[in-house]
Amino acid sequence: MNQNFQQHGAFSWSELLTSDIDAALDFYQQVIGWEVEEMEMPQGTYYVLKAAGEPVGGMMKKPDENDMPDFWGCYITVDNVDETLAKAEAAGGKALYPPMDVPDVGRMCGFRDCNGAIISIITYEQKD
Repeated sequence: MNQNFQQHGAFSWSELLTSDIDAALDFYQQVIGWEVEEMEMPQGTYYVLKAAGEPVGGMMKKPDENDMPDFWGCYITVDNVDETLAKAEAAGGKALYPPMDVPDVGRMCGFRDCNGAIISIITYEQKD
């Protein structure tokens, strides 16, 4: 991952939540040429999308009970997820899910802003 993306305030990751993961993977591999690496997660398989061997985004199957359309989401890097979420809630935002730790990735959560738009935030684990 590009180190500049670990700067507070930088957009650093995009991911697709989709109802048909196989069709989406096939589509983007044909159109963009991304390489795909599978990662098993508690919620199911997560697909890391790579360009020239470097991770650039991800893709996962939407939960079956989710009636939202398929969508691309963005992550903003922050210095501290919990503090940033508290600021967002104080400013009129609402958490979509509580902050969670993802091993070998970092801490993240998603929220709605004051107008209802969805965004995710992440603090990456420090790599030696």
